[in-house]
Amino acid sequence: METAIEIDKVGYEITGKTILRDVSFTVREGEYISIVGPNGAGKTTLLKMMSKILPVTIGDIYVYGSPLAAYCQKKLAKIISYVPQGAGAMFPFSVLEFVMMGRYPHLSSFIKISGEDRRAVYAAMEMTKITQFAENPINILSGGERQKVFIAAALAQGASMMLLDEPTTFLDPKRQSEINSILKNINKESNITIVSVTHDINHAISSSDRIIAMKDGCVVFNGAPTELMGNNNLERIFDISFHFAISPDRDHPVLFLE
Repeated sequence: METAIEIDKVGYEITGKTILRDVSFTVREGEYISIVGPNGAGKTTLLKMMSKILPVTIGDIYVYGSPLAAYCQKKLAKIISYVPQGAGAMFPFSVLEFVMMGRYPHLSSFIKISGEDRRAVYAAMEMTKITQFAENPINILSGGERQKVFIAAALAQGASMMLLDEPTTFLDPKRQSEINSILKNINKESNITIVSVTHDINHAISSSDRIIAMKDGCVVFNGAPTELMGNNNLERIFDISFHFAISPDRDHPVLFLE
């Protein structure tokens, strides 16, 4: 698989505080990568740098071999979409209007919305199961429904990679399961590369091709999900002991705390 993004010795400092230090890893096309770690590990900062929301001031990030700095935001948006944490804010738009805004990298002030744009938008709404809400105002939807709308807008963007910052935060278990299933389908059916920051370690282990764990601004683990459970890796990352239980319907142990 081709390397989509290369993170090379990236650091980030603000007001004298080090947020990221010497972060290096690659993301290959079609991968589903979960980034885990305790609060304050630098996970969100890293995603914002990958999507050019924050500048790269230490080290380098390459997108398909070219420096991230070489991409204008509109060109980058055709490759990378970003769903921020807690993206359930209220907006005075219908679901259809908001998802259509995801097509902004392909639109121009002088060109009308095309059939291709409409097909991309409706395909995104179908994949995220929100077609029935097309004419509804976003502000009357539940948190889980709004999160699907934000994912649909990112999908309609037509990018080959989706970055998500804690996409199931504040959702109940049923909505978490729905969002996780949608993301897995987006990855497998549409071959869209996914990099997702998450605190749901069990989901990360069951759905990811690879897990990257961060602590104190550094990458402290980069490997297969099953490897994360060995060698006291989780205890070292989170400073707490985990217990394992065998689940009859899974091919790996389930983690839980005392």
